[in-house]
Amino acid sequence: MKKILNFLTLFTSFSTLICCALPALFVALGAGGALISLTSEVPQLIWVSQNKIAVFIFAGVMLIIGGVLRYRARNLACPIDPDLAQACESGRDWSSKIYWFSVTLYVIGIFFAFVAPYLL
Repeated sequence: MKKILNFLTLFTSFSTLICCALPALFVALGAGGALISLTSEVPQLIWVSQNKIAVFIFAGVMLIIGGVLRYRARNLACPIDPDLAQACESGRDWSSKIYWFSVTLYVIGIFFAFVAPYLL
């Protein structure tokens, strides 16, 4: 369950990055043609951009659920077997990295979707 949740938090936060931050980056770098080519090859990106509020709400809920589950599992004991204990600690470390990477992508996406348009 936790692996699926980590995947969903990364996927949803990455989708917020694709809908908002990536197009802004392409336009800022003068690669508007590449953006048009990308949206013509993957038209689902337009749907994600049109429904960005729902995407951000879903991603935020997934990140909150993931954060709560990480918080609740922070003090759970790992197995006594040294190999399993090492795998447990490694899994917790990677889970934490993936979660905070997802949160970072989400914040970048929020900035480009809702803050940056008002600054320009």
